[in-house]
Formats: sequence, structure tokens, C-alpha cells
Amino acid sequence: MTNGNHGNHGNRNRLLSLAMIGVFDIAGPLVAYSMLRSAGQSQVSALILSGACPALGILVGVIRHRRVDTIGVLVLAGIAVGTVLGLLSGSPRLVLAEGSVPTAVFGLLCLGSLWARRPLIYRFAIEFIGAGTPRGRDFESLWQYPAFRHSFLLYTLVWGVVYLAEAVARVVIVETTSTSTALSVSKVMPYVVAGALIAWMTAHGRRGRREGERRAAAETAAEAVAKAPAQAAATPPAPVAASSCAA
Repeated sequence: MTNGNHGNHGNRNRLLSLAMIGVFDIAGPLVAYSMLRSAGQSQVSALILSGACPALGILVGVIRHRRVDTIGVLVLAGIAVGTVLGLLSGSPRLVLAEGSVPTAVFGLLCLGSLWARRPLIYRFAIEFIGAGTPRGRDFESLWQYPAFRHSFLLYTLVWGVVYLAEAVARVVIVETTSTSTALSVSKVMPYVVAGALIAWMTAHGRRGRREGERRAAAETAAEAVAKAPAQAAATPPAPVAASSCAA
């Protein structure tokens, strides 16, 4: 398969993933909630039933990729917790607060992984690239460099802190706004936060690569300057021409 075909296939996969997010995670729950409320369902019932859309999206992803990812498990756990709390309490706010559960758990996992052999965001990066691929092996070999390790420890720390802050913000929004507003915000906020973090990571990584390239160029130039006198001293003098001696 040519590079062009690889690129087209990757673009199709990205577009399909974005479409699934838009349909199952954002638009689906909002439309389902609105239709169920219009049909006379209570807020709790409408919220619980609209939660089937993200669960269906996760199921489609499992069938498509033939594996269950960590984020999917956390989202399903949050939906289950929200459903149980809603059924037991009859409170729509507790159903809406379910989004804070996987968000907070993910933040705590990020922070806890700082003491592990590899931080969580690094593990996600390897999973995304493909550990068994040539690109994945090249990526894994970079762990030997202190600057690379420091970057992923920083990324994991920032993701952990931001996700804990998002979990708190979700609870505040649920408690201080209407049910429909809280539902809309809860469906959009995760992707805004994740997009901002990914954009920051990308910019930070590019800046780090540029700095690394400048340092490497400076070290190469310094080595060349240091070797120049030694090379000059080791070079034998040129022989004197016979015509010059005769003169």
C-alpha cells in the first residue's frame, strides 16, 4: 500500500471517529433527551435513557477495533453509577453528576501513574502509535533521554490536575444551572478540555524538538571548533618546492 493510500485510510478513520463522537456522545444524548422530555418522560428517565447513546457508541467502537479501551470502561462505569444514583434518589442532578466520576478517576490515575514505571499519558501515546510498529519502537527508544521523560511526566501531571478540576467544575455546573444546560455543557466540555490539552502538548513537543535540534547543532559546532587546532597540529607541513630552494 502506498503512502497516499495510508494517508487516505488514516483520514477516513479520523473522520469516522469524529463523526461517532458527534453522533453518539454529543448530538445523540441531547436530541434523545429533548425528544423524551417532549414525549412526557421525567427528567431522570430522559437522562438515563439518553445515556444509552454513549454506551452504544462504545459498543460500536469495541466491535470496530476489537478491544475495549480504558476510557470506554471509565465512561461505562460513570453511566452505570449515574443510572443507579438516579433510580435510587430520583434526582436528575445525581444522574448528571455521573460524568464527574470517570473524569475524576482518570485524573487520579494520571497523578498516581507519576510514581509508576511509565506515566499514563506515555502509555496512551504508545497505544495510539502502536507498540509493535516501527514508529512505536522508535518512540519507545526515546525514553532513554531525560528531556523526553520529563516532558511526559509533565504532560501526565497537567492532565491529572486539569481533569480533577473539570470534575469539580461539572459538579458546580450541575448544582447551579438547569438540567438541560448542565446536560449540554457536560457533553461538550470533555472534548473542549481534551482538545485544549492535546493542542498544548503538540505545541510543547514541537518547541522541545526545535530546542533539541538547536542544542545538537550548537554541540556539533563546538566539537568542530575544538577539533580544529588538533587537526591543524597533526597535519604535516607541505614540502618546499625545489625551485624555491634554488632561489
